[in-house]
Amino acid sequence: MVRKKGSSLVNHKHPTKHKNHPVFRQRLTAGQKAADTVARLGGSWGFLGVFAIILIIWIVANAVLLSAKPFDPYPFILLNLCLSVVAAMQAPIILMTQNRQAERDRIDAHYDHAVNRKAEREIQQILKDIEVIKRTLREIRKK
Repeated sequence: MVRKKGSSLVNHKHPTKHKNHPVFRQRLTAGQKAADTVARLGGSWGFLGVFAIILIIWIVANAVLLSAKPFDPYPFILLNLCLSVVAAMQAPIILMTQNRQAERDRIDAHYDHAVNRKAEREIQQILKDIEVIKRTLREIRKK
């Protein structure tokens, strides 16, 4: 992208390089970093795969292998409690991460809007310049 000196256009080749807003420069707290990690891992296929394997092992162990004296007999109330605790802890953590991302997205949208407005003004100026050039060429051809 060609930019004039002092232009406020954003360099879209490296969209994260232009982040001068305080939200993008803030240092994350340990809790925010943990929330990002939990959201990244908890929302992955790897997590779902490992979680499914753990559930299958739990059910098979209690229903088949330990059928004489299972530690969590059918209907797996302890398993349901564990799943509820995981969901209760994971949901607000993921929401915290999403709220911060939504704030960053709003700021990005504001910057994109400003760039689009500037581009529109520049295009309008170029169109005016082209009209002046056309008029000048017509006048030259008439002579």
